[in-house]
Amino acid sequence: MYALKDRGQAYSGLAALGAVERDKGGVLPRPMRRVVRFVGSLASGRVGLPRFAGAVALVALFGATGFYGMALGGHTREFAEATTSAIGFSISNVKVSGNSQTSEIDILQQLGLDGAASVIALSAAEAREKLMALPWIQDAEVRKVYPDTVEIKLSEKKAYGIWQHDDDLSLIERDGKVIAPLRDNKFASLPLFVGDKAEANAADFADELANWPELQSRIKAYICIGGRRWDLRMDNGVVVRLPEENVARAMHELSVLEAEQQVLERDIQSVDLRLADRTTIELTPEAAARRDKLVADRAKTIKQAEKNI
Repeated sequence: MYALKDRGQAYSGLAALGAVERDKGGVLPRPMRRVVRFVGSLASGRVGLPRFAGAVALVALFGATGFYGMALGGHTREFAEATTSAIGFSISNVKVSGNSQTSEIDILQQLGLDGAASVIALSAAEAREKLMALPWIQDAEVRKVYPDTVEIKLSEKKAYGIWQHDDDLSLIERDGKVIAPLRDNKFASLPLFVGDKAEANAADFADELANWPELQSRIKAYICIGGRRWDLRMDNGVVVRLPEENVARAMHELSVLEAEQQVLERDIQSVDLRLADRTTIELTPEAAARRDKLVADRAKTIKQAEKNI
């Protein structure tokens, strides 16, 4: 009887509160009015709680506390993956296309797909960002196909040449950007660019020599000197020294010398074309020694002939 009286008093107090609010000219928002009516009904005994409401509320409280703790500890993703994998959404099929230089093992390791990952928990945007961090990847597309498949389409960079800087060898794109260190010989046919800043101007300089295909086909290395000019190392080891400016003039002279005198087939060490008014040819040490001997023998023959006169 006492409890019912208390509930009635509580309900009367809430009703009075509503009346006071109306007298003041204020009206509670619709959601708040529903809450006030529900609390009033609960206090008056007209609405009763379910039998196991307390137990359910306690379980909900523990669950919320545990979830909050997982969030603070950074384990929410692991929990989501474990849960969704257990009900049949684990990733069991990964389809990769467009990869030539990037192995599927590298892709799986980069994405952390170890067999326990879930399709639901996987973020396609985050997976794409991880793939873009791989050295050969130009572009990537990641698509989830429920319940257990991930499709990956890749576009890879194209190696233009090999850049030697100090003792390191790197593969570069046409614009000079480094792709990755050179690890094997399958790119041995690419042109070799040597020296500081050689990678930045590699394609432009190689394009400049395209007007002399017979000579360019024999170039084994483009050597950048001081970031200003280039030397060419030919397939037989001869070094052609080019000027800083007017490379076309020097290449034309070299093509004429090769056509008329086969200068690159001679026993020489270098051809210096840096000066417009002269071409300097340096013999190999062996050829220089033979030349010196011939000159000495000739001088001796002339001297002996003078004595006999």
